[in-house]
Amino acid sequence: MKGKTIIITGASSGIGNATAKKLSSEGANVVLSARREDRLKSLADEITKSGGNALVVVADVTKKEDFKNVVDQTLEKYGSIDGLINNAGLMPLSYVKNLHTDEWDTMVDVNIKGVLNGVSAVLPTMKKQKSGHIINISSSAGNKIYPGGAVYCATKAAVKMFTEGLRMELAPNFYIKATSIEPGAVDTELTDTITDEEIKEDFVSQIQELTPLEAEDIANAIYYALSQPKRANINEVYIMPTEQDK
Repeated sequence: MKGKTIIITGASSGIGNATAKKLSSEGANVVLSARREDRLKSLADEITKSGGNALVVVADVTKKEDFKNVVDQTLEKYGSIDGLINNAGLMPLSYVKNLHTDEWDTMVDVNIKGVLNGVSAVLPTMKKQKSGHIINISSSAGNKIYPGGAVYCATKAAVKMFTEGLRMELAPNFYIKATSIEPGAVDTELTDTITDEEIKEDFVSQIQELTPLEAEDIANAIYYALSQPKRANINEVYIMPTEQDK
């Protein structure tokens, strides 16, 4: 990791926050991106005080011009882009019959289009370098459906499939790796976006009955994938809480 430059979206909390701390502690330059500038600056200060290097670039992943600005500022300061962690995501679960269509649209925009925007922004640089690593945060929900998760699971399945497509096309020709990280329940702010009261009662109560993963667990999985030698591409990391049965 030492001297490598990694862009992290959704860095203001949860998995993104923990990953930034982990990678910076291993010597990486981390580019912190999200919409909440105050949290990003606080994280950057913490990293800097610990001897790390961090750059804050406020961005909305649904806007291509924002991602272009992230790339431009990254190249200006560090000169390369060695990794992108597409971590920004939303999980406003709801039963289809309740027609939370605005939330469906938002999930597609953030969870799928946000990933596409990130890849399209960094790819020209990585192709030129003939190196790089794209890590997309999918979910265990991308592998199995459950009531109330129809749209969310569909977005995460799309991320999983897109990541494998990236690996097949980019790794053999440009030495650009691609990894899908697929966690089960993680103790983050993700459930805070659920507004459907019916599913809140069903889903949140189930989660409260088990010991979830911590964001640091996912950060360690990301580090594992990133730290492999050039010859090895970790395609998927599927990581579940020990107590989670579905």
